[in-house]
Amino acid sequence: MSNVSNIDKIARDHLYEFVKLDPAAATYFGLEGATDKFGDYSPKGAQAFHDLNRTSLGQLASAEITSNADRIAKDAMYERLSLEIDKHDAGEYKRNLNVISSPIQTIRRVFDLMPRASDDDYADISARLSKVPLAITQYKECLDLGLNDNQAAASRQALECAKQARAYGDKSNGFFIGVSNAYQGKNQTLKDELIKNAVVAANEYNCLAEYLENNYAGSTTASDDIGAERWKLMCRTFNGITLDPAETYAWGWEELHSIEASMEQTAQKILPRATIEEVISHLETDPKYIIHGQDNFIRWNQELHNNTIAALDGRHFNIPDPVKVVEAMIAPPGGAAAMYYTPPSSDFVRPGRTWYPTLGRTTFPLWTEVSTAYHEGVPGHHLQFGYITYLGEKLNAFSRTLGTVSGYLEGWALYAERLMDELGYLEDPVYKLGMLSAQALRAARVVVDIGLHHQYKIPKGHKFLPPEVWNPSLAVELIHSVSGRERNFSISEVDRYLGWPAQATSYKVGERVWLETRQAAKKAQGSNFSLSDFHQRGFELGFVGLEQLRKELSS
Repeated sequence: MSNVSNIDKIARDHLYEFVKLDPAAATYFGLEGATDKFGDYSPKGAQAFHDLNRTSLGQLASAEITSNADRIAKDAMYERLSLEIDKHDAGEYKRNLNVISSPIQTIRRVFDLMPRASDDDYADISARLSKVPLAITQYKECLDLGLNDNQAAASRQALECAKQARAYGDKSNGFFIGVSNAYQGKNQTLKDELIKNAVVAANEYNCLAEYLENNYAGSTTASDDIGAERWKLMCRTFNGITLDPAETYAWGWEELHSIEASMEQTAQKILPRATIEEVISHLETDPKYIIHGQDNFIRWNQELHNNTIAALDGRHFNIPDPVKVVEAMIAPPGGAAAMYYTPPSSDFVRPGRTWYPTLGRTTFPLWTEVSTAYHEGVPGHHLQFGYITYLGEKLNAFSRTLGTVSGYLEGWALYAERLMDELGYLEDPVYKLGMLSAQALRAARVVVDIGLHHQYKIPKGHKFLPPEVWNPSLAVELIHSVSGRERNFSISEVDRYLGWPAQATSYKVGERVWLETRQAAKKAQGSNFSLSDFHQRGFELGFVGLEQLRKELSS
């Protein structure tokens, strides 16, 4: 105990109290906790988190710094806790309703992360299924309070989340029924309990869908765009830095135009004299770059993860053995269209996993999937999360769990895609075009997100967009054109930007800071600069905001 600094103790105690308030977070992090329970999703529960944050922040204010690691951890923790207090004071918990990361999704998603190796594991799953109705009832108390206080989410989010809830609650092949059907043990009593409680959870999600459709959507007066002041708060949430929205909007357009020019050049290497649209249409049907069947696709994805780890380890990164395991998974139906990642448990018993939403497809063009695998797996999210998890108690408890900042994470993952090109792993112009397409999508996200929420106008002279104030339909057109993907993907993307303001900026803005910081470190260190050491230093910070990343790594 004598070797534990005051700041480490504050962080450890904060995490301990946090997972007591939110047992699902303990499951997410792979920590000890009440695996058969949820936390309190009501306004009372939100107040409990607020009180914890204020207590820990007060303790930090007077905590002595005894090392450089203490200083880094204190700064990171202070920034995140101050932000959470500001968000509570702004009433954000009353309108926590969106298509990708609100309690509707996280209550369901925790079951993806629960172990399923024994009857005891399934008994915990069954018990937690039985508590879904209470969790949803408490959550609706927050939503009702938001309606009453005129601090609600927009009807678009309610209606789209209702569709998700119905998909999860489907009685024939919905998510919760699938959880009970996954049990293959011989304990009939347990199997009966699982089926009963899965039906209970499914029924609750169907009732939630009715509430969102028939009550919430018709009662909210919130518009899709949140305005400049709320966007500024959400920008801090997802980036850990204060941005000038006008400058970032203009920069986003510059990035998009530059990437589109690179796409034109790369497309000519695939089909000379063809347009980008013609090349993409060709790649969507070229049998050399297509896999048929979900099982075959997920097998291909897994092999790519494994081969990339083997190729990079010992050459460009030193990858610890536990981090060399990542599982490619198919995402449960009903969620958003974007691929996502879940990190390993603290002991690596549950590995990191990439989750691919098929949207019902059975045919998979691969031209965009190589860089996507690099983004979600290695050297992207899995390497970053996995390495930080591997560091364990060498990092402050907060800095390896609760301190996540999207700009640090998504910025790294997008940087990782570019890095793989720099390292020579995207020599095939087909996959290079896929990486550039991903870059273009992230640049388009910047202009669409900022444009929608600030009601900016589209610049004059765009090849097909009119010089009008942004609206969701125009945003879909740009995303559809830039991404080269099906329209339902583009619609899902825009719904996400509207419901999760400023998160869409964190990819390209985060990559911008990683690149600028690398250049600054290279200039400062001269011939002593090592790219692998730079990456290692970035991981060893733990989770930090972009402002702190820039400060710590630029020298």
